[in-house]
Amino acid sequence: MPLTRGSRAALVLVLIAGLFFFVALPYLDALGFIIRAADLPGAAATAAAWRASPFTRDAEFTVPTRGGVIPARFFRPARQTRRTLIMIPGVHRDGINESRLVGLAEDLAATGYGVLTIAAPDLQRFKITPAVTDTIEDAVRWASEQPQYRTDGKIGIVGISFSGGLSIVAAGRDSIKDRVAFVMSFGGHGDLARAMHYLTTGQVLGNLETAKASSAVLGADHVGVHPPHDYGLAVTLLNLADRVVPADQVGPLSKGIDDFLLASSLAVTDPAKAIPVFEAAKKYQEALPEPSRTYMQYVNDRAVDKLGPILSPVADALATHPAMPSLSPERATPPIAPIFLLHGVDDNVIPSVETVLLAEHLKGKARVEGLLSGLITHAEVNRTATSTEVWRLAQFWRDIMKQ
Repeated sequence: MPLTRGSRAALVLVLIAGLFFFVALPYLDALGFIIRAADLPGAAATAAAWRASPFTRDAEFTVPTRGGVIPARFFRPARQTRRTLIMIPGVHRDGINESRLVGLAEDLAATGYGVLTIAAPDLQRFKITPAVTDTIEDAVRWASEQPQYRTDGKIGIVGISFSGGLSIVAAGRDSIKDRVAFVMSFGGHGDLARAMHYLTTGQVLGNLETAKASSAVLGADHVGVHPPHDYGLAVTLLNLADRVVPADQVGPLSKGIDDFLLASSLAVTDPAKAIPVFEAAKKYQEALPEPSRTYMQYVNDRAVDKLGPILSPVADALATHPAMPSLSPERATPPIAPIFLLHGVDDNVIPSVETVLLAEHLKGKARVEGLLSGLITHAEVNRTATSTEVWRLAQFWRDIMKQ
């Protein structure tokens, strides 16, 4: 029976409404994810909960790599998995149990992703080494071969902090380049030697004027270059200890720095527990011989101005180290998969200019999208944000969710 004029109009409205819903749904999912990640209250939280999917957290297991098995955990959404993401934390003792990593994995699982978190042993020891890049490569290859994790045979990679840059390097390697759906660097670096130069001097190598001009394209009205955080400098000393103290002092100095970094992590999650650990680190320095005692005192006193000049020439010498191509995206073969770069505009651990310079370097070499956000500090979403910043971040994640 032919449709009446009114029936045709109604059908058109239904089709338009359906099309709008189909087009708007990715935005709603991305926006819901950002609202949950930022822990925004009130009506926003209610709206985000509407699209949130239940999920379960599997028991810890291990993933095989060339360096041995590594700890892993899978966050399994109840509804159909968009695809599996491998998420790697930065330098942190807690590895897959780091609270912010767990929170982000849960928020992504609630958005419909299967999230496989892995921990590279060297990163848990605060070490940034080629072995970490190898571990990421091996974990992606393994996951892509497991029927329960692959959807179309490709895996998304999300690297946080220093693992962000290392993930981009791994994603470009021949063994997995065809198995990567996308790679995202969350507060990561473009060149490790340049990042270490910043951590030791507070200065950025490269064309800063070009970076400032490019920052507008990445959604920011400025590119932040602030005095470096003492945490990042302590990590730098740990990685360079064998170059600044005698061989028999490397182990004891590394233990002291490790204790300080543990206390710094606790200061974020459990300030009361951090106090005695900080005090123990200060007492420990007195038992060290020189020059380790002085360096440990600089760490405990957060004396960036004193420790930085000592480490600066040593860090700069790394620029020609043969391991740099395995540690720096700007020195490695870029992935064929899309690259997403997200950075807090005022980050003072890895400065946001690293993302700007990396995006410039990748132009014409790879598919890259970047965003500098005031909603991000260092690899963490903040609760305070303008509606514009929330929307920009939601658009950025919408583009990732399309991959």
